[in-house]
Amino acid sequence: MTDRDRDGAAGPWRDLTPLFAPRSVAIVGASNDPAKWGNWLARRALQGAHRRQVYLVNRNGGQILGREAYRSLADLPEAVELAVIAVPARGMEQAVNEALRAGVRALVGISAGMGESGEEGRAREQAIVARVRAAGAVLLGPNCLGVFDARAELDLTSNGLPPGPIGLISQSGNLALELAMLASEVDLGFSRFASLGNQADIEAAELVAAFAADDATEVIALYCEDFRDGRAFATAAHGAVSNGKSVVLLTVGASEASVRAARSHTGALASSSAAVDAACAAAGIERVATPQQLIDMAQALRGRGKPRGRRIGILADGGGHGAIAAEIATGGGLAVPAFSPELSQRLASELPPTASTANPVDMAGGGEQDLGSFARVVRAMLDSGELDAVLMTGYFGGYAEYGEGLAQREREVAGELAGSIAADGKPLVVHTMHARSAAAAHLRASRVPVYRTVEAAIGALSRLAARSLNPPDGVPRLPPPAAPIAEAGYWQARELFAGAGIPFVPARRVRTLSEARDAAAELGYPLALKALGLEHKSDRGGVVLGLDGDDALRRAFVEMEARLSPPGFSLERMARLADGVELLLGCRRDARFGAIAVAGLGGIYTEILADVAVGLAPLDAAQARRMLRSLRGARLLSGVRGRPAVDVAAAANVLVALSHLAAAHPEIDELEINPLLVLPDGAVALDARLIVHG
Repeated sequence: MTDRDRDGAAGPWRDLTPLFAPRSVAIVGASNDPAKWGNWLARRALQGAHRRQVYLVNRNGGQILGREAYRSLADLPEAVELAVIAVPARGMEQAVNEALRAGVRALVGISAGMGESGEEGRAREQAIVARVRAAGAVLLGPNCLGVFDARAELDLTSNGLPPGPIGLISQSGNLALELAMLASEVDLGFSRFASLGNQADIEAAELVAAFAADDATEVIALYCEDFRDGRAFATAAHGAVSNGKSVVLLTVGASEASVRAARSHTGALASSSAAVDAACAAAGIERVATPQQLIDMAQALRGRGKPRGRRIGILADGGGHGAIAAEIATGGGLAVPAFSPELSQRLASELPPTASTANPVDMAGGGEQDLGSFARVVRAMLDSGELDAVLMTGYFGGYAEYGEGLAQREREVAGELAGSIAADGKPLVVHTMHARSAAAAHLRASRVPVYRTVEAAIGALSRLAARSLNPPDGVPRLPPPAAPIAEAGYWQARELFAGAGIPFVPARRVRTLSEARDAAAELGYPLALKALGLEHKSDRGGVVLGLDGDDALRRAFVEMEARLSPPGFSLERMARLADGVELLLGCRRDARFGAIAVAGLGGIYTEILADVAVGLAPLDAAQARRMLRSLRGARLLSGVRGRPAVDVAAAANVLVALSHLAAAHPEIDELEINPLLVLPDGAVALDARLIVHG
């Protein structure tokens, strides 16, 4: 993360109109060779020649694609707004310099072999960016696939892209092409597309803001390997969400292998998966794991209606489909409640006597007898007040195979189903084995999401429900930097945390056995002795617990002093653990997103259970409580098996204090309390850890 915008406000952003809707375009490196980028780009640029002037530039001049080729940008009859640089990397600097001298306002760098190729390439790339910015221009890429805007009829890419409502930002060209194929399969496409490449100048955040301002873009979809200024990215995304756009993110960082691949691909520095999760939760971004999930989620987000809860009704034209859907739905956190007698009776009036009118509903051949019963049953379920959404699963779309009459009626019923969506905004989501049928296409055209697999349909519903129930808080503002911390040992961490209002067990810093005995008399037994000045003091035998008298204290002190020679000791009163729950609370710094707060079960359970929640720092009390309540082991906080409930508010206050410390001290890499003992009437820190970078 940079310090460019510590208060959390993104922008102000530059005007990218010359990039997406230029009045004129030049292809530098245009070619007659159909195997070269310069040929592909020139052909696609010329498809928009009725909207703008298109110039082809090649140092050899002559004719390219039947048009005059200019030897340089300086030879053009006018200053073009957008230049696409499709020359080898060794010639890119010269081409950019010529473009800037010619008054170009936006550049697209197709050339590879720049920042992603090593230190020399990064230095050349940075020099180019400095000249571009000094000239008041913008650069997309380099090492990118190009740019596309359907409304402006601008296609400066290697492959054709289908038009539609999705704005796509991708750091991988080939992945963008796969997403285009997947989108086409469900009758979707792109309003605009920008290939990030190395994002040497234009970064993901700036593109998100530009896409959010584009009326033709309904959903912003991203594949991003490096967020650069992560807070600015999250802030731009939250701004888009707040203005009615949806944002879906596919990224890497969960494995060392994916991080290596991203770094070699675009010179990217991948953020940790936990940091990305925290940013997504704050901004309202839907994070997905695969290209297919990205398109599935995009379809769901632009669907008509949004669930306000997790109760779903299932309508199946076969018992097996209904049973499997119910199993997957309940396993995915959705509720499939039994219907009231009134609703079951109403459904029975629309279906054959053999139908099941519980939940799931099995039409038992009712659709074959009367296709219109699909729409009437869905309408009754949505209007009942007992559900938040309806899933229709099974064969719909396949009845057309039995004749043109049924085909026509099925298309009509698709329209009736779209009209069945309740006025109060409850959604219908459809799974069908005939997802490419005319009826399915009619549903999608009416913004009813249709999926080929039931797990995709239910996954979309589950995400929509979670989205409605957990609105984003927004990206927190960072406080002004505090005075840097000079020392980061255990005692310094303890004092820093205590100064922030975090309670600790009583302790004394001692250097000699005599001082230790005096402190013990003041503190009272039992005691803990901790060696100071050591990393991982527990692993090195620098902690002794449960000292119950003077002899035990003397033996522990003498042995530890002889073995470790520490500069001093912390002598601490032992806490009573019986009625408490141990938590790990802390923060760590991500290179792109800054301070991230972490909460989990502490003590011996930390590494065993790996049960943690994350959030962007600094937190407020409500956010901290939600993090603690979201833990899988949160039931321990409420009291189980006769144990009393503990003071969650006190634990939340500690997490808030830690998060504000981390946010105000950019030099802190990590800080941690493990464990924090949370009691029925408060919380007390039993250990402290602090790491600062040099």
